[in-house]
Amino acid sequence: MILYIRNMVCIRCKMIVRDELEKFNLTNITVSMGKAEFMEDLSSSELSLINSNLIKWGLEIIEDKNYKIIKDIKAVITELVHFSNENLNVKLSAYISEKLKCSYPTVSKLFSEMEGTTIEKYYLQQRIEQVKELLVYKKLSLTEISFRLNYSSLSHLSSQFKNTTGLNASHFKDIRKKRDSV
Repeated sequence: MILYIRNMVCIRCKMIVRDELEKFNLTNITVSMGKAEFMEDLSSSELSLINSNLIKWGLEIIEDKNYKIIKDIKAVITELVHFSNENLNVKLSAYISEKLKCSYPTVSKLFSEMEGTTIEKYYLQQRIEQVKELLVYKKLSLTEISFRLNYSSLSHLSSQFKNTTGLNASHFKDIRKKRDSV
């Protein structure tokens, strides 16, 4: 059986889902971003109970086909930005189409209608969030971050960061240092 789960964004979410499913003695559980697979079928009452437990953690089983597609798009982008060491040598649209085995114009339109933003803007937001995280927690230089996240240049990263946050990246890092020292 496959369950699609909304709001899974990190490893901790995967651990929570696994723990909740293990309470039902399920076997061969595989949990990835937004999805859990296992051998057994569950009754609707068991699914409801699992969903209630997941909601306590801010997670939720997805039942709507369109939400599943949105979740899949977000999972592909999250994986690409946060966990992949792949150099994106193809357009984002081609990458998403290949990963989801769907027409990009179709999923792009659906994403925009349901999320109120474009896939490209969502991708940019995720990249900038990753830049912030790397600046604050990994203590990497902007040059290292631009290389790690496959920006074409440091100036491209700096420009996108400023346009998205209203701050330049160096100033953001300085503000965080001051805040952390207080």
